[in-house]
Amino acid sequence: MTELDPRLAADCILLGRFPLCRLLLMNDSNYPWFILVPGRDGIREIYQLGDEDRARLLRESCALSEFLMTAFEGDKLNIAALGNQVPQLHLHHIVRYVSDPAWPGPVWGRHPPITYSTNALQEVRLKITRAGLENFKTV
Repeated sequence: MTELDPRLAADCILLGRFPLCRLLLMNDSNYPWFILVPGRDGIREIYQLGDEDRARLLRESCALSEFLMTAFEGDKLNIAALGNQVPQLHLHHIVRYVSDPAWPGPVWGRHPPITYSTNALQEVRLKITRAGLENFKTV
C-alpha cells in the first residue's frame, strides 16, 4: 500500500478502503468531509492514472458520493482534487448545507476545525458500515 502523505495522516481518520482508494474522514466535524486517496505511488494528478485506475476512481467516487448525499442529506456535494498543499493525489468529497458555517464559500480555512467526538465518529463509522458500499472494507 502506498505511503499516506504526512499531512493527510495528521488531519484525517482512516475509515477503510475500496479496491483502489483509502477512505479518510477529515477530522473536522463542521462538515461531513471525506477523502479518497488512490493507492498508487508518485501520482499527483488524475490523468496520471492508467485507464483502468481512472475508471475505478470514478466508480469509487460515485459510490461514495451517492452514499454521502443519502446518509447526510446534503444540499450540495463539493468534489475537488486540489493538491496545492498535499501533492499526493486525493479527492475531497464535502457534503454542504446552506446552513453550514462556510456556506456558500469554500470550507478551507474558514473556521477552526472541530475534531470528532468518540460518539460522533462512531456514528459516521456506523453509517458507512450499514451502507454496504460495494467492495468497501472498514478498518
